[in-house]
Amino acid sequence: MATALKNLNEYKKENFADISEKKFGIVVAEWHSDITDVLSDGAIETLLKHGAKKENIFRNTVPGSFELTLGAQFLAQQPEIDAVICIGVVIKGDTKHDDYINNAVANGLTTVALKYNKPVSFGLVTTNNLEQALDRAGGKHGNKGVEAAAAAISMLAF
Repeated sequence: MATALKNLNEYKKENFADISEKKFGIVVAEWHSDITDVLSDGAIETLLKHGAKKENIFRNTVPGSFELTLGAQFLAQQPEIDAVICIGVVIKGDTKHDDYINNAVANGLTTVALKYNKPVSFGLVTTNNLEQALDRAGGKHGNKGVEAAAAAISMLAF
């Protein structure tokens, strides 16, 4: 979905699961922590808003977005974790590093979800510049962390 066409804070709640007893693992990249912390806060607030208990939300950090995949796998393999939310930021630079990281993370998180049969949501902000990333971390396009949490809640009802 093109973020410019929809605010990340808008989502349908009709199909949400009862998450009062669900446990969530959140894995957050430390790279660009000024942004990922805002995204993580948005995800946690969304979970709490829809009935998750604070003690059932486990936030873990990894060095960068590339490491989200293994962090997600560490969480998903724990039987008590019902869903994993991944938060990171990759900003295009002078090289093609963003293509490699974004593809690796997308493929890796899909593999983790399929391997453990659990929702693993993609809260990775992938932008051309810092301004676009800030717009997706509570700025004019909303908060990608909110969207990632809403996706996890929705998938638990599937």
